[in-house]
Amino acid sequence: MPDLSVVIVSYNTRELLRNCLQSLRASAGLDLEVIVVDNASSDGSADMASAEFPEVTLLAQTLNTWFCGGNNIGIDAAKADFVLLLNPDTEVAADAPALMRRFLLENPEYVGATAQMAYPDGRIQRTCARIPAFRDLLMSYSLLGYLLPTLKRERARHVTYADWDRHSDRDVEVIPGSCAMMRRGDMRLDDDLLLYFPEEALARRHRKPMRFLAEARIKHHEKSSTRSWFATSIFFRDMLVYCRKHHGLGKMLLLWLLSRPVYWLMWLKNR
Repeated sequence: MPDLSVVIVSYNTRELLRNCLQSLRASAGLDLEVIVVDNASSDGSADMASAEFPEVTLLAQTLNTWFCGGNNIGIDAAKADFVLLLNPDTEVAADAPALMRRFLLENPEYVGATAQMAYPDGRIQRTCARIPAFRDLLMSYSLLGYLLPTLKRERARHVTYADWDRHSDRDVEVIPGSCAMMRRGDMRLDDDLLLYFPEEALARRHRKPMRFLAEARIKHHEKSSTRSWFATSIFFRDMLVYCRKHHGLGKMLLLWLLSRPVYWLMWLKNR
C-alpha cells in the first residue's frame, strides 16, 4: 500500500499539470500514488500525463465531472490511508507531503492539514478561513455588503483570520481544496456542489480542527482554470446549494433575492 495518494483533477491545464507532476516526482520520504482525473480536457492533458508520467494512474473522463465529482472519483480509486487533494496549478516542495502526513499521523485529533501556499512571485496566499455564518454570505455576496461596508469589512477580517500572516502554524476551521490532506474515509466531497464551497461543507461535516503548516510549502498559480464568467455563474449556483443545505430553504431564498443585483452587475461588467 502506498504511503499517500495524491488526487489531481485536471481541466485544460496541460503545462501546469506537467509542472505539478514533475514536482511530485521529487517528493522525498514517501511512496506516492498519484491519480490524475482528467475532466475531458481538449488541450491534450490526458495524453501528456499518459505519455510523460507512466507511473501516474490516469482516470480520463468523457464528460466534465467538475471539481467535486472529479475528486470523488480519485478518492474512490485511492489506495492509501491518507489522501492529498492537489490542484494541477501547484508545484510541491519536496518535503511538503511528508510533513503534512507526519503531522496527521502524530495528531489523530486533527481531521486535515494544509501547506503554506505562495504565488509564483513569492507572495504568501492568505488561504484558510473560519466557517462562514449566514450573515457572512449576505455581507460578501449581496447588496447588504454595499449598504453596510464597515460591517462587511469586519466580518471579512474575522472569517479570513486577518490578524495572521501565514508565516506560522495555526489551527484553522477551513483548509483550501487546492491543497488538502485528510484520511481517506474523511475526505469525500459533497457531490451536489460543482466547484465552490466543498471545503466549507467538509469543515461543517467534521467539526474538528485542521492545521496550517507553514513549513510545508507549495507554489500556486491561483485560479488558472476558473477565470471566466461561466465559473462565476457556477460560484453563485454553488453558493445557493451550500446555503440551502446548511442554513435552510428560507435563508437560501433570501440570499438569492439579495445576491441577484450583484450577480447581474458582475455579468454586465464581464460583457
